[in-house]
Formats: sequence, structure tokens, C-alpha cells
Amino acid sequence: MMPLAERGAALLGRRLVRAEPMSGGDLSSLVRIVLDDGSAAIVKDGPDPPAEAGMLRAIRAAGIPAPEVFAADLRTLVIEPLPAGGGNADADLGRVLARLHAVTGDDYGWNRDYAFGTVRIANHGSEDWPDFWAERRLLCHAPHLDAALRRRIEALAATLPERLPARPRPALLHGDLWSGNILTDGGRVSGLIDPACYHGHAEVDLAMLSLFGAPGPAFREAYGEAEPGMAERRAIYRLWPALVHLRLFGSGYRSMVEALLDATGC
Repeated sequence: MMPLAERGAALLGRRLVRAEPMSGGDLSSLVRIVLDDGSAAIVKDGPDPPAEAGMLRAIRAAGIPAPEVFAADLRTLVIEPLPAGGGNADADLGRVLARLHAVTGDDYGWNRDYAFGTVRIANHGSEDWPDFWAERRLLCHAPHLDAALRRRIEALAATLPERLPARPRPALLHGDLWSGNILTDGGRVSGLIDPACYHGHAEVDLAMLSLFGAPGPAFREAYGEAEPGMAERRAIYRLWPALVHLRLFGSGYRSMVEALLDATGC
């Protein structure tokens, strides 16, 4: 099988000069390539490169910094390298997310399903937000959980019409927003990467963003005021990534799932 770097160069119709391994995520391999014309690109594999390409294009179409997609096929995604020198960009991140979330869809969901590794993500549309979150983000995990967790998830799902707004504005979401998927350079956001986009309640991205370490107060000041009741909904929205992590990486995430369920009272 052609190595990842060579596949990327072939998709661009160029000759590979050099390949530099990069630290990637848990679910894909990543390499930086230099081509015979002196240009560079990032090449990655993953469960569904065409889906990721479509999401990156949607983010860029919203005027949000993200890598340009150079090429994609069923196994390989080739994207633009972005500066990532680091630095605190909390205020700019607030502005960037506010612009992203200002983009509105017709309903909740996305135009295709995709996956986190072996965990398939169903995204067929719904006009009822509590139903979407219950069916596509919580109950979909129930067959893969033990009886105790399954009962608690089912109990929570049954109460969502009383806990979540029926029809919040269907904002464009990054969908997997944590610090590792936010590139910064010189105090600004240079790009959002590794998206899992769909349209939904904007608070989903905000809940995920603070799951593994929250941005400072400059973020909230730039983003805008919290909706009433956000604190009560945070654990419900954080359950989605916690359940995905439990299925992908095992029992080390069970305590996180249980703590979030405790916070909901279920």
C-alpha cells in the first residue's frame, strides 16, 4: 500500500521530496510533505476524509480560519499547513466562535453521517432539538453500554424535552471543539481543525470547549453573554464526547460519564 505521504503527493500531482512525521490525533495519522515545487501540505488519513473535507470547506465558507482543502479521496485528506506558534488567543477565539455560530442551518444535523474511529455518528436531520440530542447523541450509545449506564442514559433522554430548548437556533457547530483542535499564532486563532460539524445548539461547542480546560474570561467577553440556564445544560452536552471517549478508549472514561450523569440528577 502506498505510504500516506506518497498518496498525498500523488493527489496533488507532484513529486514527493520530503516527509516529516507529525504528532496526530488518536484516530488518524498525520504527516507534513514538501513537494518538488517547494510547496508544503499536511496529509492525514481517517475514517472519512471526504466528510472532513466538506466540513472544513463549510467552516471556511463561514469566514472562519481553517485549513484550505487541497485534495481528498476516500482514504486521504491533503490540507494547507497553518502557522501554530501558540500564544493566548482567548479573546480572538470568542470572536471566531461567535461568527461560526452566527451561521444558521434549516434544521438540526448534517448532510451526511460520519465517524469518530469506529463510532458512527448519525446526523440525519430533525426539527426537534431535544429529540435530536436524545436519539443521535445519547441513546445511540445505549446498545454499547452496560445495563447500569444504559438505564441512566435512557432516564436522562426521557427528560430532555423539559431540560433543553425545543428549537434553539441551529448554529453551525465545530462539533469536537477542544484546545487540541484550535491552532493559535501570535494571539490569534490561525485555524480550527479536525471538525465534526453539524447544526445544533451553540452551547454544545461551549460545553465541549470547557470539558478539558476552559478558556479565560476574555473568551466570554468576546463571545457574548451566556444563555439563561446554560449551567444546567452543560453536563447534558458534555455527555456526548464523554460517551464517545468511553466507547473508543475504554473504562478510564467511565468515571467522567458517571460524574456527568450525577450532575444531571439521573
